Amino acid sequence: MSMYFEDFVVGDVIRHAVTRTVTETDNLLFTTLTMNVQPLHLDSEFAAKSMYGQRIVNSVFTLGVATGIPVQETTLGTTLGNLGFREIEFPKPVFIGDTLRVETEALDARVSKSRPTTGIVGIEHRAYNQRDELVCVVRRTALMMRRGENVAS
Repeated sequence: MSMYFEDFVVGDVIRHAVTRTVTETDNLLFTTLTMNVQPLHLDSEFAAKSMYGQRIVNSVFTLGVATGIPVQETTLGTTLGNLGFREIEFPKPVFIGDTLRVETEALDARVSKSRPTTGIVGIEHRAYNQRDELVCVVRRTALMMRRGENVAS
């Protein structure tokens, strides 16, 4: 189990120990599985002539890593659902071979009015590459279990 609603303190930042190096296979499989045939992700020759000079990693994969790395330490077994994404930004591109790290900040928290045995937490995940460049910011809202509350009730 991870964090319950009461464990999220607004302003606290968790720097997650898990990191992830993005491989060519990651980008190729994710891009083709999601039917995104954008040549910036798949075509080395096309991408070499772009403003990036090389292929860029599918941003939805980057989003998945930015929200996936924190799961073990924040919401594993204690979330009742992702209520939505407030905002998503990709300030810098991710390239094949980049290693991503993530930090999570609690933005806001309140007890649910319609489900008082749960709480709603606003969370911001920030992903950085190995050069400490910010590559993804995602603000989302999660429905969380409250400590000691019975989910089945």
